[in-house]
Amino acid sequence: MSVVEVVRVNAKVVQDDSGVFTEIPVLLDKNKEPVKPLVEFVLKLKRDGMSQSTISNYVKATQLLLEYMAANTSGFDSPQSLFENFSSRLYTGTIGDDGLDPSGLYWLPCSKQVARLHINALSKVTDWLADKHGATSMNPLVEADSLTQRLNYAAWFRKNQHNFLGHIKDKYINSTVRYARSVQGKRPLGKQSQDAIEFPERYFEAFYFDGLGGAVDRRVALRDQLILLLMHGGGLRESEALHLWLEDVLIDPSNPDSVMVRIYHPEDGKAPNNWRGRSGKTTRAAYLKEKYALSPRNDLMGKKRVGWKSRVTDSKDEYLDVHWFPTVFGEVFAKLWQDYTRFLTGVERNHPYAFVSFHREHTGNPYTLNAFHDSYRNGLKRIGLKPCKDDGLSPHSHRHSYGRRLRKAGVSEIVIKKCLHHASLESQAVYTTPTAKEVTSCLNAATQQLLNPTEPVEQVGTPSWEVLTEYGFNDIDPDGLFTGKTPKLGKRNGY
Repeated sequence: MSVVEVVRVNAKVVQDDSGVFTEIPVLLDKNKEPVKPLVEFVLKLKRDGMSQSTISNYVKATQLLLEYMAANTSGFDSPQSLFENFSSRLYTGTIGDDGLDPSGLYWLPCSKQVARLHINALSKVTDWLADKHGATSMNPLVEADSLTQRLNYAAWFRKNQHNFLGHIKDKYINSTVRYARSVQGKRPLGKQSQDAIEFPERYFEAFYFDGLGGAVDRRVALRDQLILLLMHGGGLRESEALHLWLEDVLIDPSNPDSVMVRIYHPEDGKAPNNWRGRSGKTTRAAYLKEKYALSPRNDLMGKKRVGWKSRVTDSKDEYLDVHWFPTVFGEVFAKLWQDYTRFLTGVERNHPYAFVSFHREHTGNPYTLNAFHDSYRNGLKRIGLKPCKDDGLSPHSHRHSYGRRLRKAGVSEIVIKKCLHHASLESQAVYTTPTAKEVTSCLNAATQQLLNPTEPVEQVGTPSWEVLTEYGFNDIDPDGLFTGKTPKLGKRNGY
């Protein structure tokens, strides 16, 4: 197998006579045959509910290992030595100082985080192969040294300290910390909570009215403005907004001028209008399959896929409540929603999703993330801006703006957790950690307070040079030429 003959493709795998298929990424060998053990492993991950990004990481790591094995066919006396050298090449790359690479791989060095991710993924893949097919694990568990045991215990404790039932695992601590992988990978540097770069508020009005609102097609402008309101005023991720169904927007009983918006889990959320399928199921996955012959969008691949990240919901019906802040966002959304739904009445749709494409070749199809990102970039361009995550000019930055707005308003952490639908208080740290600008402003204010105290304070700082020289230095200036209250030479000579 040559280096270039390991190809990744998306495949529909049929496992029985039901006609149901599972779409997963697979690797093809030089004969265009799927690497079957990997197919089995990926199907297991899919059954276990692993995210698409996690599955992609496993497939990518396996592809790299197969490419390395194809380019290095000799010189290794065991699977472990092969894996050790492969791991080293992840960090160093395969290109020599002379710019040449006899292996033909021409890998550039990976970051510590990426290399460790690949090592951990392949460790689990080879463990599964060893257990399932009797193969030899490439990265077995070995007795850990004392330092590694301490680090393992620290990791174990951090993971379980917020677990209500974590205490029942105490008897397993020894088995948890005593062993480590033969190849662990370099530990990346620790990081403090990073700034969550929010969308600059000074641009929001222009972006809303002239950016997204400047689209030639009024339907397009309304659709994208509604999504923007859900992100900026409701704290949703863009992927969550695209899971919205028409039935999920209701008049707010506490404010008739506003609306309640609920985002249901794409699979487990309760179907609308108390629907019940032929088999008695009431989930949205069953509703989509029975009414439209569709699969939930988080279960698709390619451009049609829309992921789902939240691990908590607000109800047994499995939905997220949108909490408008400030509340005026809900009133604006209600007015735009009325206009938008009027446009939808003339569009043929074979699905329940609220946000659709108005492109002449795809009119009525569910709106995709790629299409929204294109509209978002065009909206920024209309007001003279370019997409830049570091400047807060990205779709996700509106969720950051929402979280920081809550913090600046003095909303308690437990309420912010509820509004952002986080599973843990720790999750909101990135949204509430002071920015570099806020730290600078705080220290500047503290400096002014130190220099200009409002009440007398004990002198604890270093006196000025003038104060020090008033008393003279008998040991180095016994004649008082430069120091003392009346220096003989200092003032006269301009010192």
